Amino acid sequence: MLGNLNGWHLVILLAVILLLFGATRLPALSKSMAQSMRIFKNESRADTADTPDSDPASAPPLR
Repeated sequence: MLGNLNGWHLVILLAVILLLFGATRLPALSKSMAQSMRIFKNESRADTADTPDSDPASAPPLR
């Protein structure tokens, strides 16, 4: 779906985003996005560290 975007599409998309949010709100928006990504990565790492490796031999049989 997004594979057929070329450079001009991205320039127009960035211009629309700039018009919608304004130059003063963009730094705060990017900071909050980066903070959200950092939290998401930390939580996903913690989730994978908490789950033990599953052993197929110890799994209950399927019916």
